Amino acid sequence: MSGPLRLSKEVKMALEAGRAVVALESTVIAHGLPYPINLEVARRMEAIIRQHKATPATIAVLDGQLRVGLTEAELEHLATAKTIRKVSQRDLPIVVARRGDGATTVAASITIAAWAGIQVFATGGIGGVHRSASFDISNDLPTLASTPVAVVCAGAKSILDLRATLEWLETAGVPVIGYGTDEFPAFYTRRSGLPVDVRIDTPEEAAAIIRAGRQMGLTRGTLIAAPVPAEAELPADRLDAAIASALAEAEARGIERNASTPFLLRWIARQTEGASLKANVALLENNAAIAAQIAVALAAP
Repeated sequence: MSGPLRLSKEVKMALEAGRAVVALESTVIAHGLPYPINLEVARRMEAIIRQHKATPATIAVLDGQLRVGLTEAELEHLATAKTIRKVSQRDLPIVVARRGDGATTVAASITIAAWAGIQVFATGGIGGVHRSASFDISNDLPTLASTPVAVVCAGAKSILDLRATLEWLETAGVPVIGYGTDEFPAFYTRRSGLPVDVRIDTPEEAAAIIRAGRQMGLTRGTLIAAPVPAEAELPADRLDAAIASALAEAEARGIERNASTPFLLRWIARQTEGASLKANVALLENNAAIAAQIAVALAAP
């Protein structure tokens, strides 16, 4: 793709040399975490990826350009500006045409990553099927089903209907791989009671599955789910109470669509006295490390 796609020099050189690159979203910076934690986490995730011998490529829309790889000043802009639009795949032509700024969701980020030629992406948790309405389905899911990028996450966000989300992924042909786990992780907690399609324990195993899919010409993504580190996990009963409170409050206020997830996560953080925020940071950094290792294994001859 040409036109509004702009790769940083570092990312472009890494891709041309066949070195490992890991894409990162920007919604977590602009909408997912409070300042200054958002900026600190964005910097740490990039640093972790570099420590594992890969190149980070944070993705955003800036001045109507699809940017892959950001400067320190651009990360600060995303972390502090009050008018950054939350951009999913459907919003991309709107923001580009209007020369706006946007923080990219999982769906928009993996779309741009695929255009740039990046095979591995790290995030916190994917969107999915909402509990309140089975027809309310995140664009992350159909985009995963049609975009050949491996997504490393801590499962789907706990506020969602995890069983329905897994059923949707199965119908769409997206393999769900547990990284060091036999169960699908539930974002803030390590277990959901729901099985994954297969367990792997090394980045080389992940790379082999990704390569096999590409060799067969499959055009869907691969979901690699890694549990939140045990020391940061939230007790299930405490989390369930916080989620119930958050869902009830969102319904009472009429909060829905794009505003729903950011509101619910903020409410849960308040109800858990910041414990959910600590878990979110821990899983983001853990996923960045795993994604970098997979990208390095994938780039190996």
